Amino acid sequence: MKAISYSRYGGPEALAFGEVRDPKVGPDAVLVKVRAASVNPVDWKCREGYLDGILAPVFPVVPGWDVSGVVVRPGVAVSEFGVGDEVIGYVREDFLSRGTFAEYVAAPLRTLARKPRNLSFEEAAGLPLVGLTAYQMLVKVLQVKRGETVLVHAAAGGVGSIAVQLGVHLGARVIGTASESNHDFVRSLGGEPVVYGEGLGERVRGLAPEGVDAVFDTVGGDALKVSANLLAPEGCLASIADNDVVTYGGRYYFVRPDAEDLRRLAGLAEQGVISVHIDETFPLERAADAHRLSQEGRTRGKIVVTVDWESEGEA
Repeated sequence: MKAISYSRYGGPEALAFGEVRDPKVGPDAVLVKVRAASVNPVDWKCREGYLDGILAPVFPVVPGWDVSGVVVRPGVAVSEFGVGDEVIGYVREDFLSRGTFAEYVAAPLRTLARKPRNLSFEEAAGLPLVGLTAYQMLVKVLQVKRGETVLVHAAAGGVGSIAVQLGVHLGARVIGTASESNHDFVRSLGGEPVVYGEGLGERVRGLAPEGVDAVFDTVGGDALKVSANLLAPEGCLASIADNDVVTYGGRYYFVRPDAEDLRRLAGLAEQGVISVHIDETFPLERAADAHRLSQEGRTRGKIVVTVDWESEGEA
């Protein structure tokens, strides 16, 4: 099958488009014909070796954890999905090798849910990782409640934009950091935008004089100290970007695949509670360009890679 892969750690130039071995489908997995896969910052961080301490590579590595597509072959123990079912998945294993930037991916059941019927394949591919991250952080880690005030950093990004929508759905007031060019976008999601940078603390205090009940950090670094000083008594701070958050009394969190959580997200998407904004799409063979754009760190919503099946045959 055709796929994007890399045989060494490196920059976007390490990504190659070409033939790789077809995936084998385990008993508790399904073979998914990929229609779209989204790009996440973790993809280029893995490619450059930053996660080598926790995720061993089995080269050549096919990158990508997000997918939307169609089931073409269930594993022998699978009854939950059949041929032709449209699915989404956060297809992460405990090593790097068999990713979603390919024509096909073997996806374990624990990573999958049915695709929201009202989303395109491109939009659906942008939901799993960021949606699970936002859901698990807000509901399970920060335990946000109705009437609370939440500060979300990088509120126009992939994770942040979903977090704003989910926070509003939970009944919280959501303040989101974003560049001025993204303020209208954050407002459209239901959030109250503030500019990140010098003076952030004063700007947030101007909106929430008593402080915020929870901070959802997606950027790390200097944002952690500022955020810790903005917490109301008994407030909570958590980060997906910087484990130094523990020095400020917060918690570091790494999203995990969870089929039930993903089903809940798909349901919220079908109800119109959350939507996925696509910033730009690239064909599979231009995945390196998609990685470059992601590394610039100025994405509004999601970057998506698509697989063209117009002239392709079945597996």
